[in-house]
Amino acid sequence: MDTSKAEPGTRGSRTAGDVWLRPSARRERDAPPLSRDRITEEAVALLDAEGADRLTMRRLAERLGTGSTTLYWHVKTKDDVLDLALDKIFAEVEIPRKGGQGWRADITALVSGWRAVLLRHPWSAALLGRPMLGPNVLARSEFLYATLVETGVVEPHLTAAAYGLSNFVIGSGLMQATWPDNAKQPMLRDAREHLHANRERYPALAAHGPLVADGNWDAGFALGLGWLLDGIQANIASTDEEGGARA
Repeated sequence: MDTSKAEPGTRGSRTAGDVWLRPSARRERDAPPLSRDRITEEAVALLDAEGADRLTMRRLAERLGTGSTTLYWHVKTKDDVLDLALDKIFAEVEIPRKGGQGWRADITALVSGWRAVLLRHPWSAALLGRPMLGPNVLARSEFLYATLVETGVVEPHLTAAAYGLSNFVIGSGLMQATWPDNAKQPMLRDAREHLHANRERYPALAAHGPLVADGNWDAGFALGLGWLLDGIQANIASTDEEGGARA
């Protein structure tokens, strides 16, 4: 994030993710009547209504009915607020219960829930490149890694599999969020016409590109996720065969 025009209280060495590495402000007798939870809830509401570009510490303080000085008692920077808000919405991603459905079903449920949350909070996908160290994010990341480990995925494929799934969800959510529903069809039509007019330069895209599709985001996500899971499953089978051959 560009901090060249940082707001008051954002200068210094503090960066995204720092909020999870500092102890929370201790409540003392002279501490202002405001909590980090309340700040986070209001920040999410503001982000949902107006997007990340409109979030400022001053506007957040106004919505909370307090002053910026009081706000800074609990959060030091705008990055703190964004980190807290991102972790807050991850609490909406339900962690699947182990019920014998199998690892593919568990991962599908987890990442599908994650995608649904990104779409409910369209500002979030563009911010997920920052350090994610909050308890809600870590709990869901732990579930993903543990499920992959339990099913037989080992390094270096473990990190590749987890990153592949995570980046697919983020990319899918970001792409869909940037196509507003009220402008989607005209934009798709114009894009198709552009590709058709330049089909000699882009023959594969003109015939098969994503902008030629019917815009069924759910079907496209399910198909892409299936390909990723097929690849993970094939890697597990290959590892098992190699282990059996060595034995």
